Amino acid sequence: MTRALLAASAALALAGCSPAPAPPADQASTRTFSSDRISVVTRGTGPDIILVPGLNSSRDVWAGVADSLQSRYRLHLVQVNGFAGLAPGANADGPVSAPAAEEIGRYITESGLSKPAVIGHSMGGTITMMLAARHPDLVGRVMVVDMPPFLGAMFGPPGSTAETVRATADSMRAAMLAAPPGTPTMFEVMAPSMTKVDSMRAKLVSASRASNPATTANAFHELMVTDLRPELPKITAPMVVLYVVPPNSPLPAAQFDTAIRTAFGGATTAQIIKIENSLHFIQFDQPGRLVAEVDALMRR
Repeated sequence: MTRALLAASAALALAGCSPAPAPPADQASTRTFSSDRISVVTRGTGPDIILVPGLNSSRDVWAGVADSLQSRYRLHLVQVNGFAGLAPGANADGPVSAPAAEEIGRYITESGLSKPAVIGHSMGGTITMMLAARHPDLVGRVMVVDMPPFLGAMFGPPGSTAETVRATADSMRAAMLAAPPGTPTMFEVMAPSMTKVDSMRAKLVSASRASNPATTANAFHELMVTDLRPELPKITAPMVVLYVVPPNSPLPAAQFDTAIRTAFGGATTAQIIKIENSLHFIQFDQPGRLVAEVDALMRR
């Protein structure tokens, strides 16, 4: 993917935010699984779908979509510790996405799920790709919602690698950790460009402020230095990638489309779909379309 594309899309892909409410009465916390990195609640009946939110997010980013899906699927809504008001636990230090992917894999095994679909938004898309590539035997279907496989290229010249952007990633993490309390984060500043739904924007800011700074900084760093493009051929499950063209993209739409398809070129099972009239939170801006794409994926 080109540097210009990533410069336009990386901020969007990194800023999935929503506050963490108590589970509704119709959600039951999983009692047979315990983790110091993630929590899972379930709702609905039918074939299994695991929903993974993004950076600074709670599972509630899926609430509206879950309302539409729960009549025909059993939903497993993940939340990563340290985001949107949850204590960080083991996510207080070090990588976040890769360990979370491993914990979701353990959840699938210990819960006796048979190849569930796994759907991830933003950083949750990275977690989903990691899980599907590293444990293809555990995953039946895959959906990545608005997340490219390598963000680090935006921080260096064309041809940059995870290693060549590492020093920049180190510096950015240090700056994030050194910011005085109360300083608006980059994620707060970007909230207006995340969704067209006005009522959701304040919730995005609230979730960002409630997230653990070290967890956020470490997760951001990990995404910068993680290039999943070489791992995409290992994904054997049917896969759908949903994306939007950011309103501030420096590339014409056709070039943006080509760049996205190039980035996912190694995903031989992937269907790449552009969602119109939406910003980063497709589940807020085009919930009906997202539900339709989930149903289509489950029929594959």
